[in-house]
Amino acid sequence: MIVDLPSYTVGKEADWSLIPEHMIGGLRHYIEFGIEPGGFLEAVLCNDLKNAVGRADHINKHRLNDYIMFLYNFAPSDCWGSPEQYQEWIDRRGLNWDGVA
Repeated sequence: MIVDLPSYTVGKEADWSLIPEHMIGGLRHYIEFGIEPGGFLEAVLCNDLKNAVGRADHINKHRLNDYIMFLYNFAPSDCWGSPEQYQEWIDRRGLNWDGVA
């Protein structure tokens, strides 16, 4: 397992074991820099169950509940939940937004 993974919530250490190791980089890049992830993560972040299931690989199709648990408990609340929130997060370039357009 990758060590020294960040926490995005105050007072709670993020439980990265909920996210399959091959997906951690994409999720981190999205949260921290607003970099668009692949289709599966996009669907999860947009709260689009139908497309998430359709785009999931053999590992992720069994882990949807874990993604939601992680996002709900450990991710910034405004980075996921709807297509609008997803796009706004990308537009602001994630947590590392510097205020310069």
